[in-house]
Amino acid sequence: MQGFILHTQKIKDEDLIVYILSAKALLKTYRFYGLRHSSILNGYKIDFSLDENPNFLPRLKDVMHLSFTWILQREKMFLWQEFIRLFYQHLRGIEELDSFYFELLNESAIKFLKQNPKRIIIDAYIKILEFEGRLHKNFICFSCEEPIKNEITLLRAFLPSHHYCALGYSFNQKKLEEFYKYKNSSIFNDEEIEKIYSIIKEGF
Repeated sequence: MQGFILHTQKIKDEDLIVYILSAKALLKTYRFYGLRHSSILNGYKIDFSLDENPNFLPRLKDVMHLSFTWILQREKMFLWQEFIRLFYQHLRGIEELDSFYFELLNESAIKFLKQNPKRIIIDAYIKILEFEGRLHKNFICFSCEEPIKNEITLLRAFLPSHHYCALGYSFNQKKLEEFYKYKNSSIFNDEEIEKIYSIIKEGF
């Protein structure tokens, strides 16, 4: 079985509770002496097996790290783990999941090698919003419920607003329409990318 480590929680001694995103579920597992194993780090993709326990959490065993070549690049790893933390906060408490989330993480991790990490995260984020039916394409202000033209102020989860109805970063409507259609952030300049990324950091 394969999955991404989304979160670890230290318990007694050196044991860990490890949350793993697999293709079908967010698994909560128990790892004996987890702190001694370098492969148990947030964001790592692993191959593993589970020893089921009817009275407790399944035991995580036979862990093998499935490395990406960029994993030792400090800046990329920092951004990846930041993305993983947001992923965990969004999915925690859910057990069964569509394979969309695992496939999106896997696709994003592969792209991290040659593409700009923040742009990859932004493209993944917009796909999540659309998949979950939370992408507001009609640009109706959440506050006054009136249509927005030309400049759209985006809040957390890309909630649209007039610039006078809420404080936030504003973006050109035509750019957003193209971005929402093609899920490709290449239309934005570096300054806009930084603004969008700061919105994503507020949470999914």
